[in-house]
Parts: sequence; structure tokens; C-alpha cells
Amino acid sequence: MAFNGIREFINALEKTGDVVHVKKEVDWDLEAGAISRRNYEMGGPALLFEKVKDYPEGYRLFNGSLGTFRRVAISLGLSPDADVREIYRVFEEREQSPVKPIIIYGKKAECKENIVLGDDVDLNEFPAPMIHDGDQGRYFGTWDVVVSHDPEKNWTNWGMYRFMIHNEKMLTGYPTPHSHLGMILMNQFVPKNKPMPIAIVIGTDPLCNMVATAGYGIGRNEVDYAGALRQKPVELVKCETSDLLVPAHSEIVIEGEILPNRTALEGPFGEYPGYRTEGAKAGTLCKVNAITFRSNPILTMIALGVPVDDASLAAAITAGISMKRRLLLHGLPITDVYVPPEGVTHMIVVGVRQGGIDMVRKIGEVLTARRAWANKIVVVNDDVDVFDMGQVIHAMASKWHPGRGTIIQTLASPKANTLTPGYSMEERRNAKGAAAFIDCTWPLDWPEEHIPVKSSFKEIYPKEIQEKVTASWGTYGL
Repeated sequence: MAFNGIREFINALEKTGDVVHVKKEVDWDLEAGAISRRNYEMGGPALLFEKVKDYPEGYRLFNGSLGTFRRVAISLGLSPDADVREIYRVFEEREQSPVKPIIIYGKKAECKENIVLGDDVDLNEFPAPMIHDGDQGRYFGTWDVVVSHDPEKNWTNWGMYRFMIHNEKMLTGYPTPHSHLGMILMNQFVPKNKPMPIAIVIGTDPLCNMVATAGYGIGRNEVDYAGALRQKPVELVKCETSDLLVPAHSEIVIEGEILPNRTALEGPFGEYPGYRTEGAKAGTLCKVNAITFRSNPILTMIALGVPVDDASLAAAITAGISMKRRLLLHGLPITDVYVPPEGVTHMIVVGVRQGGIDMVRKIGEVLTARRAWANKIVVVNDDVDVFDMGQVIHAMASKWHPGRGTIIQTLASPKANTLTPGYSMEERRNAKGAAAFIDCTWPLDWPEEHIPVKSSFKEIYPKEIQEKVTASWGTYGL
């Protein structure tokens, strides 16, 4: 089932009991963020704040679109109780068949119900929240889709980037130079001293948000992969002040242009690894030319922080599948790859049919060759379910030899993840650091009789006993 925008998704969550309507008035200044953050940490449902202080009735905030695997499953049209392995399998399977979008006329687009242009633009008309104490300002874009276009390659990119209100007509953001948005800006617009059109889209089908977090590669349009996951084309409509195309059923579309020769302070902000690591930085300045929006708009947000939340879950799935694909392209004997959301993409678990320290080194080198978003790579034999962190921890505790089973690789600039809290400030600023490849597989030179037998139900008991116990389970009163 494909959802046309966030409202249809909220309706689906209502049917499964995965959303709570908060009818009590909440303050956009920290209160909504604090409620959302605590709710994440308790594994709670999505939250629709129906009454926001200082704003008209009907102006709402929505937090937690994909904050649990249940809600990810619902977004894919699966049973809410689908397990993590099934979610990964379906995502990977659907991703193989991109679906092109379709363009509709503006009058049919829900995001065009209200149109504000030029001098009438006022970003403060919407309840953008102050999410964390210590944030530099109110953030409009946290759970968004930012649309940009590379004119040279004729490629439209979707990404997820934060944007903070600078004043009523300006936003400031911090797309890193290594991001696709930053790359297009620096390669195509800054050298020509031309403003770069962007559209910040709020309140889409959450699968559109999910693909915006993924790295599909230069020249590959995320909207096609959103269509694949939805199993239905995304309906797009042209912006009012640029040729960019945006999801027609979204709640709010901010049409702007990044100025090539202007900067403004952006941040600090409580980031996805669960820490606020740096203070204010010189960010890009975006002039807003138009805002189009649905009546009674819903502004989607994410109270980023200690996982698990929407960002860590979405990135866990998209990064895991991307890394599995990369390893298989190198001909490595991979069974599965899991990026546990608690590891905020800094940790990867890789299952292999054949292990050994040389295999671990190859895997680590492939995954850190370009950009090392993850710097802890754990490799396990195929008797370990990579999606079961209990089994992974047991493998680390029992198979990992800290001396011979650890490879430390120094990451030269600009490979390292600049948001890794454990790196020093100098390492973060220069994108330098280190990665550890952890071998939790049996050494290949051990004779078979030297390999310990796992004392588990599936391995230490005869098959006939396993079958008898499984078949009789209910008769045991269990």
C-alpha cells in the first residue's frame, strides 16, 4: 500500500495503535522536542501535536514517522509485526526495480492549496520547533526531503539536510562539501556565482524521507527508488519559482535559492550520533522565494539524539543494504549486513560464509575505501544471525581475539565521519580518524576438531530431538 503524504500514513498508524494525538497545548520552544525525545527513549508511538502554542488551530507538529521497526513495516505495507530480517529483505528486493515518477498539474496538487510569494513570505508563520536546549535556533528542516538539481548531469538529487530559521525570509543550513547537495553547490553554482535553487519538502510519504537519507550515487534519482519502495510512482508537481519538481501530496514546500557568496552561522544542534559535538559554524544562506502548503499544515520534525529514532532506523536500513551491495560487487562471500540502529551507522555487522583475518581486512578496506561513515566493522561467521545483537555480542565475547583479531586502520582526510563523537575536534574538522575491523570468525588455519561446538539448541542437539521438542512445545505449557 502506498501512502499519498503524511496524513494517509497517520491514518494507517491510527488503525494499528502506533500514533497518539496530543490534544493538550504544547510549546514549540523545547517542550515538543523534550516530549518527543523522551518518547523515543521509551520506544513510544508517533506523536501528533494538535495544538501548538502561539499558532492557529490546525497548525500541527508530527514526530516519529519511522521511530520503530513497526512503523517502518507499516510504511512498506507490511504487517506491523514483521521482523527486521523481513523488512531488510523487502526493502532490498523492491529497491531493484525503480519506478519513475509522474508529473501532475498544479491545480491537482495538495501542496498548492495555499501559495505565498516574495515579500509575503514569513517563515515564522509556521510552528518550527526549538528542539534541543542549546540549539542555535528553530529548525524548519529536520525530517525533510531537500530537492536540488545538477544542470550539467541533468540529475535531480533528494537528500535530508537540516535548515534553521535565520530570519523570516532566510534559512541557514550546513550541507557538508562531501554531501551531494554540497557537491552540486560547490561544483556547479559557486564557481559561476549563481544562486542554487532548492526545495525543502515537509510532510511526504515517509518512504520519500527514507530514500532521502540513502546514498544512491551520483546520477541516480532517489524519487525512482521511492517509487520502488512504494510500488507506485511518486506524483510530482513543479515549483512556483523554479523548475524543481516536488512531491504533490506534501504538507509544506519551501522554495528557495542558496546564495553562492553569503554565509550565516548555523548550529549547534543535537545531532544523530546522540551528541552535540560542535558550536556554530559558517553555513549556507538560503533565500526563501515562496512557500506553498496544505490548509491546516502538519510540520514533520525529528528530535534527534540518543538512538533509536527515525534517523537511526532509516539510515540503518538504507546503509546496511548499500554496504551489502558494495561488498557483493567485490565478490566477497557475504551472507548479510546489519547496521544496528543503536550504532547510529558508526557500527556494521557483516556475516560471511568464510571468515579469517584476511577476509576481515578485505571487508574493512572495501567499506572504508571511499568514506568511512562506520568505523567499527564486526565480521561474524554465518552461524551468527547478524540481525540478533545478542548473538553478535556473544560472538564478540567468545570468538574475537583482541590481539590477533583487531585491525586498526588510520583514516586520512577526507574519509572519516566528521560527526563521530569519539574523534577529537581536530579529527572531526579535518575528516581524519581511525577504524577498527573486528574479527569474530574462526581462524582458517584451525583444524575442524579444534573449533568449539556451539552449545545452542540448533547445534548441540540431534535433529530428531530438535524436531520433537519443537513439535511438542505447546504441550509443555510453553
